[in-house]
Amino acid sequence: MCHGYSSGLALLTLGTIAKAQGTSVNFNLVNPLIGSYNGGNVFAGASLPFGMAKAVADVSGANTAGFSYDFSNVTGFSALHDSGTGGKPSMGNFPLSAQPSYFKGGDIRDTGIWVNERAGTEPKELFVNRGYSLFYIQAGAFVRFRKPTNGVIQARMGVSFLSTDQACQNAEQEIPDFDFAAVRSAAEEAWERRLKGVSIKAGGASSDLQKTFFSGFYRTLLSPQNYTGENPLWSDNEPYFDSFYCIWDSFRTTFPYLVVTQPDAVSHMIRSLISTYTHLGWLPDCRMQLCKGYSQGGSNADVVIGDAYVKKLTGIDWDMAYKAVVNDAENEPFDWGVNGRGGLQSWKRYGYIPFNDFDHWGFGPDFHTISRTLEYAYNDFAVAQMSKGLNHDSDYEKYMQRSANWLNLYKANQTSFWMNGTDTGFTGFFQPRFANGTWRYQDPIECSPLDSFCSYSSNPKETFESAIWEYMFYVPQDQATLIKTLGGASEFIRRLDYLHESGLLDIGNEPSELTCFQYHYAGRPGLSGRRLHTYIPSSFNAGVDGLPGNDDSGASGSFLAFAMSGIFPVAGQNVYLIVPPYFESVSYTHPQTGKVATIVNHNFDPTYQAMYVQNATLDGRAYSKSWIGHEFFLDGGTLELTLGQAESDWGTHEKDSLVW
Repeated sequence: MCHGYSSGLALLTLGTIAKAQGTSVNFNLVNPLIGSYNGGNVFAGASLPFGMAKAVADVSGANTAGFSYDFSNVTGFSALHDSGTGGKPSMGNFPLSAQPSYFKGGDIRDTGIWVNERAGTEPKELFVNRGYSLFYIQAGAFVRFRKPTNGVIQARMGVSFLSTDQACQNAEQEIPDFDFAAVRSAAEEAWERRLKGVSIKAGGASSDLQKTFFSGFYRTLLSPQNYTGENPLWSDNEPYFDSFYCIWDSFRTTFPYLVVTQPDAVSHMIRSLISTYTHLGWLPDCRMQLCKGYSQGGSNADVVIGDAYVKKLTGIDWDMAYKAVVNDAENEPFDWGVNGRGGLQSWKRYGYIPFNDFDHWGFGPDFHTISRTLEYAYNDFAVAQMSKGLNHDSDYEKYMQRSANWLNLYKANQTSFWMNGTDTGFTGFFQPRFANGTWRYQDPIECSPLDSFCSYSSNPKETFESAIWEYMFYVPQDQATLIKTLGGASEFIRRLDYLHESGLLDIGNEPSELTCFQYHYAGRPGLSGRRLHTYIPSSFNAGVDGLPGNDDSGASGSFLAFAMSGIFPVAGQNVYLIVPPYFESVSYTHPQTGKVATIVNHNFDPTYQAMYVQNATLDGRAYSKSWIGHEFFLDGGTLELTLGQAESDWGTHEKDSLVW
């Protein structure tokens, strides 16, 4: 497996290989710059699929991706970055050496180090000790080259988390000769292997839509990063992946998309998660650069593992995986703010996370009690699905019971008013609750785009990064009860419409994604397809500012890739919701079985006036369900959708219902 430890600093991006001939992939449809401006924070430089080395020009307004298309000054080139995340650069300080003998191909003018605004050409080495925080210090090493006669500098940088010697070995092994054409060819082949399994027949769909789709697919292959052989913390025979940044963002669509397109890689990623549990005691939620990051909600690695289990991924020790997710569900770590779950004693005693919960078992954020309750409930649902498959019957009953805990924060008489006092016209919302059962108040509109942003550290409330209005729909394990609780199918649809049309929803944030498709559960799948077209391409497009928020390690990219393919996953379940693709047809070749799954639009209209399914067939037989299982990808098949300009009764009958 090619890890991409070293990096040719000629910046060999997909943009530089886009004109390559003789491949099965049209690299011209991949634009790495999409989302490199306006907060997308997409990594726009050179990388191999899941590569550790990610080289790019850093700019003065740098984020975790290093480069931004904001016309700020280039400050240098570096080789370690993340993609699509918020926060400050996390690779700014690490053990680093720079000596003239480590660089070849260009005449060295001088080398040195710098700390804050001071620099010098002596000494030649810098060691930054990460034993304490250096967030207030900027430090690094530099190399200045003499101006080349041909205007081109070729430089090779070795990268390692083990030692400088290992960094040199990585460089020598991966780029033994200064043959730019050979490096380019090898990178092209690596990307072709990962991208070739997905193809479309555009049918007149615009080139911008095609670029939006394939660039979204491409971004799912940037993270997590394969650090196998580069983990200084422990040694075993298992893969090690890093930059799970964060699973709260990626469990919904990124990992499910990789299950479809890169199942071998997902198996290795899950083995890495299990290895981390084995050595550190807990599954990670947000892990980057060999460190624990802040958990943003539940223990959502449980959903990643549960999703892979119900979709029958191979090469995983499922008994050990089950021990890991049960550990999350039953045992609270001392540092639950960075892994596992907090407040588990209250969770088991009260059936929810109380407001101002007194948790003497560990430490972590004492807020987000609504969103944590909802996520813990779905985490337990994912554990229950594994319990059932592995014949742990009593566990199955226990975790299914806990998965219903979301109801304990539903306040039936809670109203919602706009800031000017106008009634939204809806009653019944989640609310924070004290341990004694009494209610605390949070305005259901608070934390929405129309009110104030609520993040982990900025204005934290009882919901994370979204309003109660948006979190009202996050009960994917029991939509039937949710719909009944909110007044039935018609009222559920009216509330969904209000969420999307009032400005309360932030489509750039991951909790919003499933809400576009939840019309399916109320028997109106046609409305899900129509809703998508209000966001794609208006909020997601092929420009450098083509994302409405952080790409979050491919989360937005995978949302686009799924939605534009005409299928959407419910992570942790063997369910893909069906809508018409954005193209005449989309095909997925399974990399392990070789089977081809194709979704075809008949009467396809590139102006999208005909966007409603009238009827469908699967391998020539009538198919009336508005969803399909993962077997479609494993075994292959052809799903044909006949489209029209008005809603039909396809997928609306009780026998085809998704609710149970």
